[in-house]
Amino acid sequence: MQKVLLGVEAIAQGAIDGGISGVYAYPGTPSTEITEYIQNNKYAIEKKIHCKWSANEKTAMEAALGMSYAGKKALTCMKHVGLNVAADSFMNAAITGVNGGMVVAVADDPSMHSSQNEQDSRYYGKFAQIPTLEPSDQQEAYDMAYYGFQISEKFGVPVLLRITTRLAHSRSVVELNEKLAENNVSLPKNPRQFVLLPNFARIQYQKLIANQKNFIEASNNSKYNRYVDGENKSIGIVACGIAFNYLMENYPDGCPYPIAKISQYPISRKYVKRLSEETDKIVVLEEGYPIIEELLKGILEKENVSGRLDGTLPRIGELTPDSVAKALNLPTKYGWDIPEIIENRLPALCVGCGHHDVYKAMNIAIATYGDGRVFSDIGCYALGALEPYNSINTCVDMGASITMAKGAADAGLIPALSVIGDSTFTHSGITGLLDAVIENTPITIIISDNESTSMTGGQESSAKGKIEDICLALGVEIEHLHVINPVKKNHEELVSMIKKELAYNGVSVIIPRRICVQKNRRDVKLRKVNISNTKKK
Repeated sequence: MQKVLLGVEAIAQGAIDGGISGVYAYPGTPSTEITEYIQNNKYAIEKKIHCKWSANEKTAMEAALGMSYAGKKALTCMKHVGLNVAADSFMNAAITGVNGGMVVAVADDPSMHSSQNEQDSRYYGKFAQIPTLEPSDQQEAYDMAYYGFQISEKFGVPVLLRITTRLAHSRSVVELNEKLAENNVSLPKNPRQFVLLPNFARIQYQKLIANQKNFIEASNNSKYNRYVDGENKSIGIVACGIAFNYLMENYPDGCPYPIAKISQYPISRKYVKRLSEETDKIVVLEEGYPIIEELLKGILEKENVSGRLDGTLPRIGELTPDSVAKALNLPTKYGWDIPEIIENRLPALCVGCGHHDVYKAMNIAIATYGDGRVFSDIGCYALGALEPYNSINTCVDMGASITMAKGAADAGLIPALSVIGDSTFTHSGITGLLDAVIENTPITIIISDNESTSMTGGQESSAKGKIEDICLALGVEIEHLHVINPVKKNHEELVSMIKKELAYNGVSVIIPRRICVQKNRRDVKLRKVNISNTKKK
């Protein structure tokens, strides 16, 4: 079957045929029509593929990650500057990896037709150290969207799909593949995969680094990268993405020069090395920044380079005077080895912290639904992932608890529960709550309010005295908005409250409010000092 499609429509159709269960996006030219195509597609409507707009690119990225957490394939779309908004979750998603396939489609805008800058999103792919795809025409845009979910699931990482304005908004005939079925809901095999506390994040990062050789091998063997020989060896051409299309338009009868076509990254070094060996000069054709040109100068002109890539310096962790000395063949001064009998002590919630009572009640309330349903966030309460509670299943970036719970619920993981702190809620959680309210998504949100930005030293929380009003203003129904003091005498009431709202088929918010014990101690001390100073006066 064939269709005449814009480049953005080809991506949308490729994602539909590739078996997505949801698309999450914020509108931005030239990426907007990807989501609009899915919203108006008859098959997508029949299959109830999630396709509502998100409040911003960050919430879109996190909701897509939440759907991936629940085992289903998710597409998230944005323009290049939108990736700046989503960068926190984008970078961390490379560390968590994925469960269901996840493709991040980003449309760059060279010449700034409708944008503030010309930034090249390939740098983000290199920055995050994940596979990046760059189609040269509409057919490849379709095929890469379809294929992107496959390599995402094969390697367990998100995949960046980068297009530019001219490809996004020009049409061509596209040959369609067979439609793949959606994935079933399935939880990650590793319950710590999405919990980016340092101990777990280091392990995930090591996996990402170990995967780099697989990404390079995939690029070397990709059908989207190839070497096209030519008789005239005076010039060799590296053509990236749509630039290959432009090149062939100038040579309709065939290019006389050898070409290394690059559309999957990391760059296929075997083709550019061959180009270097067989030709006198290389011209790099790429739309955006000179990322490949810069890289090739390093690959081709300075082969004898050492550092972190070849193991001269450690690839992971901080550099030290000793590691630098070792790299320079200087004497090292290593300290004493730590005896094996000494174990690292994991951090824990303070004695008397209100989060203790929240997790005690929450664990009981959610037990009947099974594991893997609690999405949390950045703050002291993230320690609920550890003993003795083992209460939370994700901790990705600021505000992701609500949006990931929403995405998981959209995927069919119902009920889903979010735990977020008061300060994090006003930092990045409000927009996620708005997305959930707009669709009345069946999630329960616990805003564990200790009236302080406690993890960073007890700064005054911007949420203090505002949370209920914010929730009501966003549309949370008053009968599903509760405030309670999380203390032992209220334990049964809190358990009952959580159970009731988990059973509700819509958005509910519970605010357990109890001042941080450390902040309270400091406040009491400060009041005593102020009283003493007043008396002296």
